[in-house]
Amino acid sequence: MSWLLFLSFFALMLLGVPLGTAMGLAGLAVVFFGDLGLMSLPTSVYTGIAKYPLLAIPVFVLAGMIFERSGVALRLVRFAVALVGQRRGGLALAAILVCMVLGGISGSGPADAAAVATVMIPSMARAGYPAAFSASVIAAAGSTAILIPPSIVFILYSVLVPQASVPALFAAGLIPGLLAGLALMLPAWWLSVRHGFGVAGLQDGEARQSFWSALKEASWGLLAPVIILGGMRSGAFTPTEAAVVAVFYGLFVGLVIYRTLNWKNIYEVLVESAEVSAVVMLIIALASVFAWAGSTLGTFEALGGWLVGLSGNETAILLAVTLLLLIAGMFLDAVSILFIFVPFLLPVILHFGWDPVWFGVILTMNVAIGQFTPPMAINLMVTSRIAGIRIEDTVPWVLWMVGAMLSALLLVTFVPELATGIPRYLGYQ
Repeated sequence: MSWLLFLSFFALMLLGVPLGTAMGLAGLAVVFFGDLGLMSLPTSVYTGIAKYPLLAIPVFVLAGMIFERSGVALRLVRFAVALVGQRRGGLALAAILVCMVLGGISGSGPADAAAVATVMIPSMARAGYPAAFSASVIAAAGSTAILIPPSIVFILYSVLVPQASVPALFAAGLIPGLLAGLALMLPAWWLSVRHGFGVAGLQDGEARQSFWSALKEASWGLLAPVIILGGMRSGAFTPTEAAVVAVFYGLFVGLVIYRTLNWKNIYEVLVESAEVSAVVMLIIALASVFAWAGSTLGTFEALGGWLVGLSGNETAILLAVTLLLLIAGMFLDAVSILFIFVPFLLPVILHFGWDPVWFGVILTMNVAIGQFTPPMAINLMVTSRIAGIRIEDTVPWVLWMVGAMLSALLLVTFVPELATGIPRYLGYQ
């Protein structure tokens, strides 16, 4: 039955069946042929999504879209450009900064990349940046959204690993998220200087806002992460309630401050966010059937035991797990990776006594790298579509970003205090 579970899943995936559907059908096959009881299916689906932390996902998706449509991204771009200044590589650095700030609002890599690419790619093209380079930088920077709190991936991980609370994971992702952003800035700046990107913008003298004017306009957007994270830290609201606060704050900014939203826009945002959230929750529900079937058969425990038995060297196992997750990230989405790999990696975590919060950060950084590593790079697909180029055109540029992000991953892997220091200081561990 264990072979049936994985072989049917991979066969369906190779046939082009959507991953969520493939996991659900593979779980169904095991339940049916293994005589595990068909009535367990509706129970598995319901228990898979009937978890309080998951309420935050659709609300954070809505919050991210509201901030995008309200013009916050545009004002943050203007502020970042004013902050960085008019120099070679300045717009690339500004794009990374904006992605990091928006990541503190939306928690979604593709949404972050789409919002920034829509605003930045035309400006970068006018300044002489190749479209493939711009798409690569923004796709990579957008992946920091799932590291910098609030993070949808962290919420899902906390559901699968109860030993890691959402507040602890949010606090743990702060320094690694900043490190990832800084690591991406180095190749973005160096490549820009080396190839002379941004020279056109320097020569044309394109109008730029003054620093204080740009800061004043962007202040409402900059306050959003402070309100969300500060409210959670002070105990004013839970992570799930923080998502609701973010929605109402975004509506206030769009309707009252910037006056860029109207009721038609709000209706469109509600519809679009409902569609996105429905897809995510459906994948979670179907993946829950797969996870329940695997755990009932004892498949995941057996896989975890096999992995532990490969070597007694803890470092070798950790690097092997990292490599496995990196390869998986190139082909699977974040939700699928969590539901496929976390169940059989949990025994490995417990065997070696790894901190589940630190491991959650490591796993999420691997998923983040996968979001912009071809062939199945969702962030890169989004930015390439906006830039009007093929994803293959980005490979020479995006590999630099992958290398930079890998350096940040290895640093956090071998210096766990970078992830565990803040949660321990705040008393979450």
